Amino acid sequence: MRFSDLTIDFPAAENRLYRRRNEIVRSGETIVDLVRGNVNEHGIVYPDSALREVLAQAAGQARTYKPNPLGQEPARAAIAAYYAPLQVGTDQILLTPGTSIAYWYCFKLLSEPGDDVLCPAPSYPLFDYIANLSGTNIRHYRLQEADDWTIDLDYLENQITTRTRAIIVISPHNPTGMVARAAQVADLGKIAERHALPIVFDEVFNEFVFEGSPPARPIGGNAPLVFTLNGFSKMFALPGMKVGWMVVSGDDSLARKAMTTLELISDTFLPVNEIAQFSVAGIFEAGQEFLKTYKQRVAVCRNAALSSLAGSSLVAPRGGFYLVLPYHRDIDEEELAIELLDEEKVLVHPGYFYDIEGRHLVLTFIQDPHVLTDALLRLKSHL
Repeated sequence: MRFSDLTIDFPAAENRLYRRRNEIVRSGETIVDLVRGNVNEHGIVYPDSALREVLAQAAGQARTYKPNPLGQEPARAAIAAYYAPLQVGTDQILLTPGTSIAYWYCFKLLSEPGDDVLCPAPSYPLFDYIANLSGTNIRHYRLQEADDWTIDLDYLENQITTRTRAIIVISPHNPTGMVARAAQVADLGKIAERHALPIVFDEVFNEFVFEGSPPARPIGGNAPLVFTLNGFSKMFALPGMKVGWMVVSGDDSLARKAMTTLELISDTFLPVNEIAQFSVAGIFEAGQEFLKTYKQRVAVCRNAALSSLAGSSLVAPRGGFYLVLPYHRDIDEEELAIELLDEEKVLVHPGYFYDIEGRHLVLTFIQDPHVLTDALLRLKSHL
């Protein structure tokens, strides 16, 4: 039997680090997982009673199936209200089952096989898989660690070729915690304008910024077309809801053309659960107080991590759930990660998983603060 090349490109074998992790877990020992940033695993969950009420009402609304490829109007109206200062219309919004699918939509909309999109490095492994599935190539631009992981705009522009079809911007960025400043976002818009390129702007960590002004967005800037991606997975600690969206803005004729094709793509699959769609407005309304306490808890975890790692040369994350920790021991990143797992029972990722140059470890600070502090002090001492 013949399979496609995906069976080669998507290997099923575990890497050495995860094989060792699984061996330790099977032996009955406990490890501190500083890899998974799933807040639900650490007791941060949307209020149960409120969610039950919202879902019960949504189930009644969804009883008669009348799908809308863009997403049900009450959901899109609630999302438009979230962007109220930017005057986003419901006809600019498309619901998706999370931002991963939204990326795939964008890649299929904007590129032909063999074209490329610009993606920041450090990066996230998911992009390579999504690009592979869509026939698109990833071409990286640099974030500068020595300058708080800011975008190297000159390098980015030099990476643009005749095959470039989009610029991906992630702010707050995973895993560095970089938050793009307003001046950089404006300059990115000018670059996009010069080269007639759209910006795909991922803001899923937008609610989790720890210092400085609110995050800047390219909506309303110079870019000819902007796809802004967000959703409930991080915002309301509801990854299982599978509710995301994209906002399409920019030149009116380009935005209308994009939305027409996106509507057809979505109509082909109708992938967003109807009960989830009808719950969007209620989750926004009932979740505001929860969101305040949730943000406070994430900030406490971030501050506990910075306090534990004081004296190291890491760039403090300004947003998100992760940080990048440089180290100076003469040891391979994966070997060090395995050593920390064996000797300290702490699971972290080697930096090369994220296309980070030099010697680094990547970890989340989403963890019980006492457990996190103990684990990081042991990790710091080990280094």
